[in-house]
Formats: sequence, structure tokens, C-alpha cells
Amino acid sequence: MTTFIQALRSALFYLLFFAQTAVLALIIGTVGILWGRTRVTWALSQYWGNSNLWLLRWVVGIKTQVDGADTIPSGPVIFAAKHMSDWDIFAILPHTIRPAFVAKKELMDIPFFGWAARSFDTIRIDRSKGGDALPLMLADARSAVAKGCRLVIFPEGTRKAPLAPHDYRYGIVRMYLELGVPVVPVALTSGLYWSRKSLILWPGTARARFLPAIQPGLDADSFRDRLIATIEGETNAMILEAYHQGLTRPLVEPLAGRLRALAAGQPPIAEERAKPTIS
Repeated sequence: MTTFIQALRSALFYLLFFAQTAVLALIIGTVGILWGRTRVTWALSQYWGNSNLWLLRWVVGIKTQVDGADTIPSGPVIFAAKHMSDWDIFAILPHTIRPAFVAKKELMDIPFFGWAARSFDTIRIDRSKGGDALPLMLADARSAVAKGCRLVIFPEGTRKAPLAPHDYRYGIVRMYLELGVPVVPVALTSGLYWSRKSLILWPGTARARFLPAIQPGLDADSFRDRLIATIEGETNAMILEAYHQGLTRPLVEPLAGRLRALAAGQPPIAEERAKPTIS
């Protein structure tokens, strides 16, 4: 398959994806302003996620595989997921039951899209608040848990390229300590097929895996170390498996070098120094 053809398929996907997202955000946002969260808006949100997975499968050739859902505890939990692309949201959404995503305040300011997000108990991170940002986020999180929500957070705060140095923020640690609910680590490989710095999407099977929950009771450092080791270890193993099975995308630096290092049993790259930020 040529790069040109895959670029055309990717362009078609983006056209359909953004078009239906805009329409659904308009509907859900309007309903959210008037009536808040309803069964209809939740059904539309599930349709949005499932239809995007369908488009990815049949327009650009990205299949979806999700494992480990049977290990998710009942009741409130925090899903702490690796984040490489928007696929991650679509794949996790069906397993959240009543989700409350942690998101930057800037996203909440987008007309209709932000209104729709607010109707689903989205937890805002307002970095302009400085030292007050974390208490405000925790207050929203406690409120969401009290409503029976399952929280979804991307602990690195942004999308990361496959095997890039990890950078776990301290927001997830504070949530774990303050909320007292299990944290479910989620490893995934979507960035191999939907890169954050490329407009071309590549065929393959994007995988997510829910890992055994980390129960409340650990101290901050022990929890953070365990979370990082669990997510990064499983993500690297899944990426290595995909690499050995063969990737259709062009392998360019720095990804090619990181994959060679991982295949040789070496760390793909040194980790970034942790930053005491909240997201």
C-alpha cells in the first residue's frame, strides 16, 4: 500500500470524523445546557466512540483489540491510561459505564464541544489558577465519584509518541491518595498507527489492555513507582510484540532506534525527570 493511498484514506477519515463530531457536539451540547446528562446524550456519546472505531477499521485499516476488561473492579475506579491518540478515548469509553474524563479547561471553552463535555461531569484542569488548580480538580473529582462516575485520566497530561520518555504528573498521585478508590492502569499501542505528529494513519491492530487494579493504601512514592512500572512495562511489551509481528508504517528516527533498542533488551530511552505538575 502506497503512502499516497494511505494519505487519501486518512484524509477521508478526518473529514468524516470531524464532521460527525461537530454535529454530535452540537446536539449533545445543546441538550446538556437544557437538561444536563441524559440517557439520550450518553447513547449518542457511545455511538460517537463506536462509530469512530468503525471508521478507523474500514476507512484507514486500524483494527481494535481491548483485553482485560474482566479485571476491572465494580464501583468507582480511576482509569489511568497511557495516551498516544484519540483512539484511546474511543477504546476506553465503552468500559467506563459513567465516565468523568479529566481534561484541560481550554477544551471546555470550545462552543458546544465544551458544553457537551461539561454535561458528562468532566473534571477541569485550569492551569491559570496556579496553586489553586489542584484543589479545584480534586473537588470536581470527589463530586464525580459521589455521583457514581468512573474517572479517566491520562497521567502524562498529553499524548506521547510510542517509546518516548515518560513524564507522569502528580495529579494522579493526589487523586489516588485523596479519593481512596482503585486505580486501573491501562497500557496501549495506538501511537504505532495514529501518530500525534503525522496526519497519515497506518493499518494495523491498535491494542489496549486493562491491568489489575492498584488498591488504595500505598504511600505516594510506592503508588507512583508501581503505576509507572505497570503501564510502561506492559506498553513496551505490547509494542515489542507488534514490532516483531511487522508494522506497515515507515519506521523513521527516533522511533526506529527506540524499537531496535527495545528488541535488543535495552531501555528504549532514558525517562524524563518528573515535574511536580498536576495534570
